[in-house]
Amino acid sequence: MVGVAFSTAALIIVLSVFNGLEDLLRSLNSSFDPELKIEIVKGKSFEVDDVLRKKIEAIEGVEIVTDVIEDYAYMRYRDADMVVTIKGVSDNFMDQHRLDGHIVDGRLRLVENGVNYAIIGRGIQYALSIGIENNIYPLQVFYIKSANASIFDVSKIYRRKNIEPGSVFSIEKNYDENYVFLPLSFAQELLDYGDKRTSLEIKTVAGANIKKVQSRIKDLLGERFSVLTNEEQHKDLYKLLKMEKLFVFISLTLLILVSSINIFFSLMMLVIDKKKDVAILSAMGASPMLIKRIFLSEGALIAFLGAAIGLLLGGAICWLQDQYGLVGMGMENALVANYPIKLKSIDFVTTSSVVIAITFLISFYPASLAGKSFSTKELQDVMIM
Repeated sequence: MVGVAFSTAALIIVLSVFNGLEDLLRSLNSSFDPELKIEIVKGKSFEVDDVLRKKIEAIEGVEIVTDVIEDYAYMRYRDADMVVTIKGVSDNFMDQHRLDGHIVDGRLRLVENGVNYAIIGRGIQYALSIGIENNIYPLQVFYIKSANASIFDVSKIYRRKNIEPGSVFSIEKNYDENYVFLPLSFAQELLDYGDKRTSLEIKTVAGANIKKVQSRIKDLLGERFSVLTNEEQHKDLYKLLKMEKLFVFISLTLLILVSSINIFFSLMMLVIDKKKDVAILSAMGASPMLIKRIFLSEGALIAFLGAAIGLLLGGAICWLQDQYGLVGMGMENALVANYPIKLKSIDFVTTSSVVIAITFLISFYPASLAGKSFSTKELQDVMIM
């Protein structure tokens, strides 16, 4: 019973940690990436005009449509430089409020009083030693126009524009060390994109069914475009996390199976030890089915009590971790101080079902052996013993 209880508790705890990690990833990705993203299936960019934009905005459930131009660029600040991913966004990007709670330096803005500002990741700020307050140096952004070897004038190979650093965001290391948000007009001039966009980002109305909005946009745009939800934008990551969770569940289920083998041998020893009592019950008229149910009840007692204790223990430990952070991440720069936890009822149902099913299967053979009918000679032999 103790073995079953601890194995059940371990399974609940590990599954809850995976649930917590998945929720953490979703919250980080939803802060940076849109609810819906429209991209061209073939190619890098596509033409966007007011007619197309208004058609999308008219779809039920769509609140904001943000134009996006995204590409690699070379950034320099004073004597330091690095390659970054620039993301030019239209002014209504601010209305999506995705970065509001992640600004760690400066003031969130893209254009103010006719001046363009960049929103840079904290990792880029550290790498280039960018000052935000009382800054007198601009950021220099370079974009390679052509790498043609026949061009001897280096200035014709790239375009360069200057912009003021306005604020710094911090979400997750991969984003912080690579991304810079710029006004759309700035990116248009630097990359010479004109009316072309690399994507459109959609914010839906509060409470809208995202799947239904996605379906409506797909019907409007046709097969030339892909419309991805936030989860679909990171489908490989979530798929990997679900596979890891599945393999951990299988591994710990095998551990429960090993623990249940003790139940098998305990019941087998009980059958041998109580053989005389079983014979007396048979002689008194007890049916094989009644004797079988007695031993199955023994296995059920172990299964239900072990599972119940394990579920309570696992749930209690998860609650304590969530409330008081018993186990930390062990890293100074971790996104969260303690391991994230999220309890799900489906995990409790699945775990208890697996534990009870395994224990019943283990108990079946000893119970069947105990319920086997005795012949008259066997009863006499047993009674003599």
